[in-house]
Amino acid sequence: MPRTAPPICENADMNPGRGRPSADDLLVLLAVGRSGRFVSAAEELGLNHTTVSRRIAALEHDLGGRVLNRVAGGWELTDLGREALGAAEAVDAAVRTLNRGGQHRVLEGVVRISSTDGFSGYLAAPAVAEVRRRHPGISVELVTATRRASVQRSGLDLEVVVGQPQVHRAEALRLGEYCLRLYGSRGYLAEFGRPGTVDDLARYPLVYFIDSMLQVDDLDLAPAVVPTMRESVSSTNVFVHVEATRAGAGLGLLPCFMADRHPDLERVLAAEVVVRLSYWLVARHETLRRPEVAEVVAAIRARVEHSRDELLGNLGDRS
Repeated sequence: MPRTAPPICENADMNPGRGRPSADDLLVLLAVGRSGRFVSAAEELGLNHTTVSRRIAALEHDLGGRVLNRVAGGWELTDLGREALGAAEAVDAAVRTLNRGGQHRVLEGVVRISSTDGFSGYLAAPAVAEVRRRHPGISVELVTATRRASVQRSGLDLEVVVGQPQVHRAEALRLGEYCLRLYGSRGYLAEFGRPGTVDDLARYPLVYFIDSMLQVDDLDLAPAVVPTMRESVSSTNVFVHVEATRAGAGLGLLPCFMADRHPDLERVLAAEVVVRLSYWLVARHETLRRPEVAEVVAAIRARVEHSRDELLGNLGDRS
């Protein structure tokens, strides 16, 4: 679904005079600055890629300097571009208000989020559903990925990652902590017995991430936490970890907020094997200023806070 935006006339005067940028050109910069890509901006505005490029060039001529720098995977605002973006946001807000006869601004647009599988399913999805109930004009695209924060966030508005990220020209917000513990299905533990010590884990297979494909340092835990366990079923998707553990593939190192939902899973060595990790949200500064994005961020933060005990595995003893 393309983002909604005020219409832009392709035949507008491209050079209104040095020092007096066109409002239409500022709106093009706004679209490019939000997505980091000409193609995404063109889709949002109903233009073609060439027109977007031409308007940016005209804006740079009027302002007397570059507003965008080319980076890997897209475009990044310069200092002048960030200054111009503030004016573009004011133009956008004014046009939207006029289009609605001066009524209170209705939030609308697409917010694109990248987050881990478990976070997307159990935290982001209910949070954005609540946003949609309040603001039907906002739609959200959720891309699931377990990876480090992107160096360039082209095509994304928000990223949720595990572990504190090192970011450049972006803001990192700590959302909250969650815990991993070792789990086994009741049937599996009845058949193979329950380990009594960490040393006993050498006899059990582990269900966890594929070591060679793991991109997040904070999740590279198995060698330190359960060093003697051999791999059983490995996957890049944590939902696979949960279901493979439930099916008896071995003992799974699982997030408590996911595993504790299943009464057939029991904690193993609960006092000895526990890992505490953190979720962080990353976004461009200019992206966080968008009202629809701010609404989604507020809803996600509220959902994480509401789920704090669940995330830390404090909702009763499952051992």
